[in-house]
Amino acid sequence: MPNSSSVSEFLLLALADTRQLQLLHFWLLLGIYLAALLGNGLISTAVACDHRLHTPMYFFLLNLALLDLGCISTTLPKAMANALWHTRAISYAGCAAQVFFFFFLFSAEYSLLTIMSYDRYVAICKPLHYRTLLGSRACATMAAAAWATGLLYSLLHTAYTFSLPLCQGNAVDQFFCEIPQILKLSCSESYCREIWLLGVNASLVSGCFAFILFSYVQIFRAVLRMPSEQGRHKAFSTCLPHLAVVSLFLSTALFASLRPLSLSSQSLDLAVAVLYSVVPPTLNPLIYSMRNQELKDAVRKMIAWAHFSRDKLLICLYK
Repeated sequence: MPNSSSVSEFLLLALADTRQLQLLHFWLLLGIYLAALLGNGLISTAVACDHRLHTPMYFFLLNLALLDLGCISTTLPKAMANALWHTRAISYAGCAAQVFFFFFLFSAEYSLLTIMSYDRYVAICKPLHYRTLLGSRACATMAAAAWATGLLYSLLHTAYTFSLPLCQGNAVDQFFCEIPQILKLSCSESYCREIWLLGVNASLVSGCFAFILFSYVQIFRAVLRMPSEQGRHKAFSTCLPHLAVVSLFLSTALFASLRPLSLSSQSLDLAVAVLYSVVPPTLNPLIYSMRNQELKDAVRKMIAWAHFSRDKLLICLYK
């Protein structure tokens, strides 16, 4: 039987059998990727350039947009290249890099969403202490902790996954290198080590979820006690986008990891992977911009400035 030392490349799942369908999948993935780049890029640029958005909430939103950009850029470009060039191969190092960066960004995003729930809790439940508890240094420290947590988790999982001997070939039944699919190629004796690591990770994930749940229980209690209907509406408006993003993130991730093995199939595994790896990074900018007038105004101002700069440049060129 082959082992990891004899594997120089992996074969990813082919999204279609015919050339026409492969090209269709390429254009579909390209459209999704460009939409995610545009949405997250606009939010990142607007928050970075507009001084009115230099607040803790938007600072964390900037980090979320950067994580989403990295997350979708880890998986889709290789899938698009394989569909376009009619290939399935990815190198051993490329597969390890995909696992590392995807798990790094995915874990950091979950940590950041937990921190963002604390931001909303302080803003609504302790508004007088908001600037004290969430100063620039505190925000930078918490964001750095989220990125560092993702880095640590990713190092542990990647090291464990690629230290396992591979006894079941090199065909990965997914459009990117996903840890559960790689574990299917490993020897059963070594599989227990990764199960232990996943168990430790599950406890930490549960702790973050409990913190988010506690924060929102306190938030809703504080909002319902507000005497002003306008105040309640404003508080809900600032919380609902984050709550929607958390719900989308957790529902797709939990379904991917907790669904019964009896429901496992190649087509379902592919659909679930798309749900948790592609849908959240694409929809998060839309969710955050739908009810946020400040963000909409900043994006419009930035687009108008870009048009003005382009027109001014064209006038100068034609003079």
